[in-house]
Amino acid sequence: MLVVAERLDASADMVVDQLNRRSVPVMRFDSADFPQNISLAADHRPTAPGWEGVLSDERRSVRLGDVRAVYYRRPGRPVIADTVAEPYTTWAQNQADAAMLNLLSALPVRWINNPHHDRIAAHKPQQLVAAARAGLRVPRSIITNDPAAARSFARTVNGPLICKPVLGGRLNTGAERQLMVATHRVDPASFDDGIRLTAHYFQEDVPKKYEVRLVYVDGRMFAGTLLGTSDKARTDWRTDYEHIEYGTAEVPSDVAAAVRRFMASYGIVFGSFDFAVTPDDDWVFFENNPAGTWSWVENRTGLPIAAAHADYLQGNTA
Repeated sequence: MLVVAERLDASADMVVDQLNRRSVPVMRFDSADFPQNISLAADHRPTAPGWEGVLSDERRSVRLGDVRAVYYRRPGRPVIADTVAEPYTTWAQNQADAAMLNLLSALPVRWINNPHHDRIAAHKPQQLVAAARAGLRVPRSIITNDPAAARSFARTVNGPLICKPVLGGRLNTGAERQLMVATHRVDPASFDDGIRLTAHYFQEDVPKKYEVRLVYVDGRMFAGTLLGTSDKARTDWRTDYEHIEYGTAEVPSDVAAAVRRFMASYGIVFGSFDFAVTPDDDWVFFENNPAGTWSWVENRTGLPIAAAHADYLQGNTA
């Protein structure tokens, strides 16, 4: 079993712990350690069914042909030795990244999730289309750099609006801590030509009784609820963890069926969904992160999410 993840990743830690309890051989590594601290030697012969070879670090090694499953979870990019100068540093990093990513992706094994599928499934604008097609309710949305279009959208919604990033990530300000760009409420009266500077993603501000982080693992669904007790937490719970009450919820059958259709459309077996549950108990889809965090859901609620990962990786399907 391969676990490819950052060194400090609580979700990966929990999956490895589950596999260790089951006496499953595991090699865990971070792609950031390749090529300086990881050795790779793989060959492909015309008559062979796939790539053969050995992946090793200072502690252990694995034959690629013996790998039966891969848990791939947001590893770092390869780090090139500082003795290599630009422009060769970037070129070498891209070569190492492509080699590791594409070689592993070619393994005919069980995946959570194959990184090529992950990248497609992470596109937020396309997710809204896939979610609506699958039968999920989605918020009214616009992506624009046109102030007039933004004002027109605001008039159509005729209610509170939020703005969120099209692409996840953090702002590198040069300080020790990077800044997260959070979902925030916006006042259409403030819309000006600054909107032309980049793409803006506006949505109607959906009224919430509470929110749900729905973790999907091979057809199994684990719904952790988040009740924000501050204005900040109700707008974006990631900005105020101290004012959240946690719980669990049953997933309505129509929502569960739509989530399964959504996941099947991408060919992936894992996702972390964000939903709002309205005062009328309607579930509204916001987005799905195919490499989203979930360790806090299990830690706060006891839902057996790590065990579900281990079940799938071992071949114990739902």
